Amino acid sequence: MAYGAMSEMRKVLAAFAFSLCGFAAAAEPVTIAALGDSLTQGYGLVQQDGFVPQLQGWLRAQGAEVVLVNAGVSGDTTAGGAARVDWTLTPDVDGMIVALGGNDLLRGLDPKVSRANLETILAAAQVADVPVLLVGMQAPGNYGPEYKIAFDAIYPELSETYGTLYADSFFTGIAGEDADPSEMRAFMQADGIHPNPEGVRRIVEALGPSVLQLVALARAGN
Repeated sequence: MAYGAMSEMRKVLAAFAFSLCGFAAAAEPVTIAALGDSLTQGYGLVQQDGFVPQLQGWLRAQGAEVVLVNAGVSGDTTAGGAARVDWTLTPDVDGMIVALGGNDLLRGLDPKVSRANLETILAAAQVADVPVLLVGMQAPGNYGPEYKIAFDAIYPELSETYGTLYADSFFTGIAGEDADPSEMRAFMQADGIHPNPEGVRRIVEALGPSVLQLVALARAGN
């Protein structure tokens, strides 16, 4: 199937599944694993202020019956995610959020390596018949234009190939799609890398609708 056709089919299926949410209030909760690094794990925050607990609360406020599994490991690269994806995808996992790549950028890893690792993760989810929300990541300009073009293309292209749901950036909620550091400062911890509780709240509000779509797809597949 052509990439464009697959993308349109994914959108139609997601919209249809999302429309079913209102009819599933009494159903058993779906289980969503959040596979990521310190941003997912909640580095530097008390537990209830982290990404997964705040997202769990946001989803419940929307009436979604969901159990979120925090599969974030601080310092993890895409290679770490690829190494543990099989045991993350336990039989009770119905859907998966994939938010990895920031530590690849901090280490200046070859975009080809990051792409291969992410592809391993998405292929495992495909084999397990588990829908995915892939969260994108953009490289800073200091690595040069060729590196940035190669890295930035990884996420939308893999999303297209594997028919996943897609969010452009983890940080859209606090600085728009471009994630300007000057705008983000008020919502970041002192290290300038990890969001503070208010930053997480804004991130959750921005990503939440996409996670609801993932929940609906996961429920429709049960």
